[in-house]
Amino acid sequence: MTATILVADDDRSIRTVLGQALTRSGYHVRTTGTAATLWRWVEDGEGDLVITDVVMPDENGLDLIPRIRRIRPELRIVVMSAQSTFTTAVKAAQRGAFEYLPKPFDLNELLAVVGRALAVPAPATDPEPAAEEERLPLVGRSPAMQEIYRTVARVTTTDLTVMITGESGTGKELVARALHDYGARRGAPFVAVNMAAIPRELIESELFGHERGAFTGALQRNQGRFEQANGGTLFLDEIGDMPPEAQTRLLRVLQEGEFTTVGGRTPIRVNVRIVAATHRDLRALIRQGMFREDLFYRLNVVPMRLPPLRERIEDIPLLARHFLVQAKAKGLPAKTLTAEAVEALRGYAWPGNVRELENLMRRLAALYPQETIGEDVIAGELAEAAAPATPAARTPAEPESMAQSVERHLRAYFASHKEGLPASGVYDRVIAEVERPLIRLTLAATRGNQIKAAAVLGLNRNTLRKKIRELEIPVVRGLT
Repeated sequence: MTATILVADDDRSIRTVLGQALTRSGYHVRTTGTAATLWRWVEDGEGDLVITDVVMPDENGLDLIPRIRRIRPELRIVVMSAQSTFTTAVKAAQRGAFEYLPKPFDLNELLAVVGRALAVPAPATDPEPAAEEERLPLVGRSPAMQEIYRTVARVTTTDLTVMITGESGTGKELVARALHDYGARRGAPFVAVNMAAIPRELIESELFGHERGAFTGALQRNQGRFEQANGGTLFLDEIGDMPPEAQTRLLRVLQEGEFTTVGGRTPIRVNVRIVAATHRDLRALIRQGMFREDLFYRLNVVPMRLPPLRERIEDIPLLARHFLVQAKAKGLPAKTLTAEAVEALRGYAWPGNVRELENLMRRLAALYPQETIGEDVIAGELAEAAAPATPAARTPAEPESMAQSVERHLRAYFASHKEGLPASGVYDRVIAEVERPLIRLTLAATRGNQIKAAAVLGLNRNTLRKKIRELEIPVVRGLT
């Protein structure tokens, strides 16, 4: 039998487009511009699938979902919305929607969602959603952020271990907190620990606790972060900086669900969800023998990459306004930005990512007397941020050569590893880290054409393909 799809959207053009696309795909379609009509059809037992907008003239589509699920739990619901915020995606998932699609969406993607929804049996029951205040832990409407929202929405209802990667300042801890605050463990502790901020010799004690007398200065028993987080979420930030001996103990906890304190003998069982994060390339660390491969696969159950701000510049106006509102809520003067000021923000590279933008907005609110911030103020702030850090830094007339740049990075690398250089593999690591950006940018400049890229690089095409696989380089189109 042909499935019947009920479409509710107050925009006539969207109803028309969806009706035509679904009809061409062989479905029966009924469309309406009101939630009341949709509800009447559902009550009468019509439809095999619902596609509904959120904002409609008579009722919010999200509020309609629990009512539909109570009387027809088998009926799948797809939510679409131009209000493409994190909260919208999470609420749609929590209230029982099969899928959430931010507008504008691709028709082929919608048809694929419809096919999946009709093919997979629906659950027989629908838990009541928890009442939550309206808040936005994550901000942005770019395609990259929409994918983050959808991933978070899918895994909040699970206990799967999540690995968050991304540059410093992209908001990895915010995502970890969202996974906790919108999940089943939200009433239990959220405990965060930064591996890079703890001396190597104290990490095991910090994570697992210690007994009195376990080492010099251990005057009493101390709980570790695992015990503190029992029943909740443990966020292991900068996991790539964890020393090997602590990696071994962490792996055992993940495998067995128990551990012993430093100096202790009695196993302690804990029920903790792990969310890990790093700005480092863990696969490269594995190749160098600096990170356990088995631990990586235990942690990397749900990988989530946060995009740097330069990959989501369309979110900059929204983020800037959000941070100015936050600054006002904390007692700082209200500020607005001119259109020219916003464009200046969009043209900056943002090496510090979202954190750098947030700090700039706070600084503007605190230090400048004018209520409206113009382009001149932004240009001055950004010029100062981009200025060389020391008087000895190179000038435009004296550019740093590639050899000087490599030497500078190598000096910093050896200086940071005086206490524990890897036993081997430094040469391969340096070569790989030079080759990776060289090949990636060449492919980007040739719009992914491997024949042209091989010619530019002076490599055989098969050699280039092999290096792309070995270095795990994504083939992209267009220079980013």
